[in-house]
Amino acid sequence: MSKAIGIDLGTTNSCVSVVEGDVPVIIPNERGGRTTPSVVAFTHDGQRLVGSAAVNQATMNSSRTVFSIKRQMGTSWKTRIDGRDWTPQEISATILRKLRSDAESYLGEKVTDAVITVPAYFNDMQRQATKDAGRIAGLNVLRIINEPTSAALAYGLNTGTGQKVLVYDLGGGTFDVSVIEIGENLIEVLATCGDNHLGGDDFDARIVEWALEELKRTQQTDLKQDPVALSRVREAAEQAKKELSNTEKAEINLPYLTQKNGQPVHLSLTLTRARFNELTRDLVDRTAEPVYTALADAGISAASLSRVLLVGGSTRIPAVQEKVRQLTGKEPSRNINPDECVAQGAAIQAQTLSGSQALSVNSSMLLLDVTPLSLSIETVGGVATRLIERNSTLPIHYSRIFTTAAPFQSSVEINVLQGERPMAADNKSIGKFTLKGIKRAMAGVPQIEVTFDLDTNGILCVSAMDKDTGKQQSITISANDKMSEAEIQDAIRDAEQYAAQDALRREASGIGYDAQHLIQDVEKALSEKGKQLDREEKKRITEAERELTRLISKKPEKMDASDLSQIRAAMEHLRTCSAHLMQL
Repeated sequence: MSKAIGIDLGTTNSCVSVVEGDVPVIIPNERGGRTTPSVVAFTHDGQRLVGSAAVNQATMNSSRTVFSIKRQMGTSWKTRIDGRDWTPQEISATILRKLRSDAESYLGEKVTDAVITVPAYFNDMQRQATKDAGRIAGLNVLRIINEPTSAALAYGLNTGTGQKVLVYDLGGGTFDVSVIEIGENLIEVLATCGDNHLGGDDFDARIVEWALEELKRTQQTDLKQDPVALSRVREAAEQAKKELSNTEKAEINLPYLTQKNGQPVHLSLTLTRARFNELTRDLVDRTAEPVYTALADAGISAASLSRVLLVGGSTRIPAVQEKVRQLTGKEPSRNINPDECVAQGAAIQAQTLSGSQALSVNSSMLLLDVTPLSLSIETVGGVATRLIERNSTLPIHYSRIFTTAAPFQSSVEINVLQGERPMAADNKSIGKFTLKGIKRAMAGVPQIEVTFDLDTNGILCVSAMDKDTGKQQSITISANDKMSEAEIQDAIRDAEQYAAQDALRREASGIGYDAQHLIQDVEKALSEKGKQLDREEKKRITEAERELTRLISKKPEKMDASDLSQIRAAMEHLRTCSAHLMQL
C-alpha cells in the first residue's frame, strides 16, 4: 500500500510531508527546498510553471503569473489566460499536483492519498473548494483538517502530559487562533477564531505602499501602471520584511526600476525595523481580538494556558512575537518550525487514516475539530433558528422537527444560514432548496424533519423530509455559494455590537407569531360558535381582533419596546374578550 502524505496548501508557500520510521519528515522539492512557493505561471509558449520557477519569471510575465490563490478559494474569482477561464480550484490543483509529483519522486512510488490543511476559519465553501482542488490534482483527499489542529498534532506527538495550548497561526494570507486541549491520545479543539484576510501578504503590501510613496515624493515617479516594476518592488519588500526579523534595518536597492523622460529611475531606500513596525502596527493589533474571542469561547483565561505555539512564517516578525507575549503573558514555544509543523501534523493524520503503517507513538491520536460559525435555517418571522452552534465538535449529525406556517401548504423553502445573528437577513445564506409534496393539512400539523450533517472536513449536507409522506430533498453546500472572509469576521462582531437590537427583533418576531395564532384561533371559534354570542360581545371580540391585527402589521425591525408592550396588552385584551367564546 502506498504511503499517504500531508499537505499544507499555503497562501505564500506550501509544504508536503510523509511519515517515515514513526517520524514526519519534510519532502524536498526538485531544487532541494523544504517549502514551495504557491505561485503558478503560464508562459507564452504553453508551459505551466509552479513554485520557484514561476516566481523567477514573474517580473517579465506578471499578468500571467498567479500569486496567493488561496485567498480566492470558495469564490467566483476567475482569471482569463489564453482564452480560458481558470478557477481558484484549478490553480490550486496545479500547485497540489506539483507537490504530489515531488512526493512521488522522493518516495519512488505512486501517491494518491493525502490530508490537506486549511485555516480553521475557512468556511464551508472554501473547504469544499480545497477538497475539489485535491480531486482535480488526482488526490484522494482523506480529510480536510484545520491548520492549528495539525500543528498541535505535530507538537502533541512528542508530549504525554495533558495541557491547554493556544495556537497562534499567522501565515501568508490568513490568521487563526485556536485553543486546543491535548490529552492522552486526544487533541480537542475547544474554540477557534481568526481573520481570513490577514497575513504576511498584507505586511508586504505596507512596505510596497511606503516604497511607492517615497519614490513619488522624491522622484515624482508613479509606478502604479507599471506591472513589471511593481513586481520587482513586491519581491524586494518581502525580502526586506524577512531581513528585518533578524536585523534593525534593511536596504531596498532596485537599479533601473523604470524610465522617466527617457532617463533611468533607480530606487534606493533604507527601511528600519522601527519604521516597519509603525507601518504595520494596525495589522499586528488586529490579531488581538481573535485571541480574546477564542479564549472567551473556550471558557479559559490566558493564565490557564500551558503553552503558546507560533505557526506560520509571519510569526517570525519580532513585533508579532511581542504582541503574543502581551496578549498571553507567556513566552511562545520555539521548538517547532512554524513553516513545517502544519504539513508534519497532516502527515501524521494521513498515516493514521490510511492505516498503511502504524505509528509506535500515539498511533491512535484522535482529533476533535470544531465548526467556526453557527449554522441555522430561516423560520417564520425571518428568524434564524440555530441547529449547530459555533465551536461544536465535528462530525455532527443533528435533526429537528419543524412544521408549516400556513394552512394546506404543500411545499417549504429551506434557507440554510451561516453566522451568529438571530435574524436570517443578518446572516449569510449559503444554500436554498425546496421540499415539495408535503401532505396538505392545517398549519402546524405536518412534521418536517430537517437534518444537518457536518462531516469531519467541515463540509455540510442539509436534508428535509416530510415524515408523513416520506418525501425528501437535500443539498450539499457547494463552492459556488460563496461567503467572503470579511462577512465571516463581521458575523461575530456584529452579533455583539447589535445584541440588544437583535434581542428586540427576535422578541418582536416571536410575539407577532403568537399574536397571529391567537387571531387564527379566535377567527375559527367565531366561525364555528359566533352565532351563540350576543351582538355586543361579538363586536368587542371583533374590535379587539382588529386592533391586534393593526399592531402586528408593523415590520419587526421597525418595532421598539413600546410597540411590544402595546401588542402584549392587545393580546391580553383579546384573550379576555374571547374567553367566553373559547369555553363554548
